[in-house]
Amino acid sequence: MRPGTQSVGRLLESAVIQSWPDLMKDSKSGSLHLEYGFAAENSLDYLTLWSSRHRGQWDLVCDYWMSTFAAHNRGIHFRNGFRSVDLARTLEFIMHHQHTFAPSPDLGRDGLLQIQAPTGEATQAAAKSLSEAFCRVGSFFPESLLPVTQGH
Repeated sequence: MRPGTQSVGRLLESAVIQSWPDLMKDSKSGSLHLEYGFAAENSLDYLTLWSSRHRGQWDLVCDYWMSTFAAHNRGIHFRNGFRSVDLARTLEFIMHHQHTFAPSPDLGRDGLLQIQAPTGEATQAAAKSLSEAFCRVGSFFPESLLPVTQGH
């Protein structure tokens, strides 16, 4: 691992933070809950993102699968009226380039990230993190698919 290499977990968190306005709309509070699991070869296999605007009430935002099975197709699938073009593009980027970044510290075990309403500072840090990741991989990633960062 090269110095300064970001972890997949940090990039996933940054993707969710950057998509907060799309997913939580005008909500200044609440949380997003990202679960992920690994395939046999220790690569990320799936993600599930949940939203909570009110304590104890969770809505499925989306899931992302790296493979197709009878129960699901490969790629991102938004649920319950949620949509985010930026999140879809960013997750596609992260999932398909995950081996370019430092592995998650919980490699091989299911993981969980809980993201609270981000501050302006956290949103800026997330944008910087994603920008660095895109630059690192950019030589073989089509610019047209890079997420558009949202100004705040």
